[in-house]
Amino acid sequence: MTRFVRSASLLFSGVFAGFLVSVLVLENSLRGFDASVYTQTRLVELDSLDKLASATLIPAMITTVVLAIRARGNDRRMVLVAVALLVIVFATTFAINLPINSDQSAWSVQNPPSDWASVRDRWQVAHAIRTAAAVLAFGVLIVASQVSTMVRGRMRRVTAAVRV
Repeated sequence: MTRFVRSASLLFSGVFAGFLVSVLVLENSLRGFDASVYTQTRLVELDSLDKLASATLIPAMITTVVLAIRARGNDRRMVLVAVALLVIVFATTFAINLPINSDQSAWSVQNPPSDWASVRDRWQVAHAIRTAAAVLAFGVLIVASQVSTMVRGRMRRVTAAVRV
């Protein structure tokens, strides 16, 4: 069961981190465009990307918390670091990104607000923070998985040697 949970945690956190990196690249590309292009692109993003974020972040958090409960020793500590990083993602999303998304969903492409660039900048800084935290969480989960695999391998060798 733990292997399944670990695999699910890696899958969902990896897809989520990759999704955030893609949005970060897109958002960085938009910095060279005017308010109407930025607004139109954000409206397209807001159409469905929040659904993808929820469909990957929520299962990533759940499976990583379950993994932390099942893990032991150093593995548990590393998985708890990943949980903490995912909590940072979640908190940043709820405190900064979602309220801005809500405001931006009412923006007009023909008449964006005068402070659109400062709103964009706040959203992008928060997004960069949560992207870094998500990528780090995924990396920590990969390392924890490798360490766990090495420990299981050693335990099998010791058990086999004791039987001989």
